[in-house]
Amino acid sequence: MTAEQPIYTPFFGVMGATSAMVFSALGAAYGTAKSGTGIAAMSVMRPELIMKSVVPVVMAGIVAIYGLVVALLISNGLVDDGSYTLFKSFVDLGAGLSVGLSGLAAGFAIGIVGDSGVRGTAQQPRLFVGMILILIFAEVLGLYGLIVALLLTTK
Repeated sequence: MTAEQPIYTPFFGVMGATSAMVFSALGAAYGTAKSGTGIAAMSVMRPELIMKSVVPVVMAGIVAIYGLVVALLISNGLVDDGSYTLFKSFVDLGAGLSVGLSGLAAGFAIGIVGDSGVRGTAQQPRLFVGMILILIFAEVLGLYGLIVALLLTTK
């Protein structure tokens, strides 16, 4: 580190990368578990709908990919040659929190909609298209966080 940058400067960048991955993975795990519970309950009566009902689980997994992308971008920017500034570390923390927390929220929404949606689709198949649309709206919340994080990491 140079004399201008405090020794703790990389800490905030590392916490940004960690936040991106941890929070988005938590959202994806919740979405997968909650949707998986609905699939298991639904498949007892309608086992032919299992593959059609995996859509919420796939969408929940995509949220974790958003966090992975940002965590990799942040970690690639971490250098020990003194050029990593305190400003950049704060921006990286903001980027990680942006994608991580929006991914957590998106995962919660996907899990709740996926659980109810697959159970409802088993009773009324016409509900499937509506469930997919709501899942897309929930997924785009995580995408918004990814866009903001990508903009921040380029600063």
